[in-house]
Amino acid sequence: MSQFFQIHPENPQPRLIKQAVDIIKKGGVVIYPTDSSYALGCQMGDKHAIERIKRLRNLDDKHNFTLMCCDLSQLGLFAKVETGVFRLLKAHTPGPYTFILNATRDVPRLLLHPKRRTIGVRVPSHPIALALLEELGEPLMSVTLILPGEKEPMEDPYEIRDALEKQVDLIIDGGFGGNKASTVISLIDLEPDVVRVGCGDPTPFMVEA
Repeated sequence: MSQFFQIHPENPQPRLIKQAVDIIKKGGVVIYPTDSSYALGCQMGDKHAIERIKRLRNLDDKHNFTLMCCDLSQLGLFAKVETGVFRLLKAHTPGPYTFILNATRDVPRLLLHPKRRTIGVRVPSHPIALALLEELGEPLMSVTLILPGEKEPMEDPYEIRDALEKQVDLIIDGGFGGNKASTVISLIDLEPDVVRVGCGDPTPFMVEA
């Protein structure tokens, strides 16, 4: 049975944030709000927790996992960022965008795309997500909370609890979530390529491409 924390979406309670991070550090799988939708997260090097998320989402090894980062400097430790790409990232972060980049050696191998050695990276603007990342001190491995057979993320934290309380360790209620995943932009070849249109406006990347 998972725990259920009601955390203020604009002024997260530090005590609850610390408790949430303690659960993550002990191998827990958490559901938490982002600026696009609710997401599943765990510590980035925890193989057992990652396998649990893969089973819950029915994901294969070719899925692009995302490292949720607190800022661009942290993002740069885990993804190779060229000068032109950095300017693009700076203009659109924090925000509801996931960028696919070539990974650095600091990314655990089990998170990498098996053929391309790429990783999704993202800097959210949601206060709860940022508070978790700041307390954790490292990126959070994340995927959008879209259940197998569904096309959109779950929105209602109470419905999330009803459906998943026996499959995760913590559900953070930060209010009603969004029903669109982040917009995914590949920057592997430096020129932007819109992979998935979500709640982030893709137009700037289409223009620059």
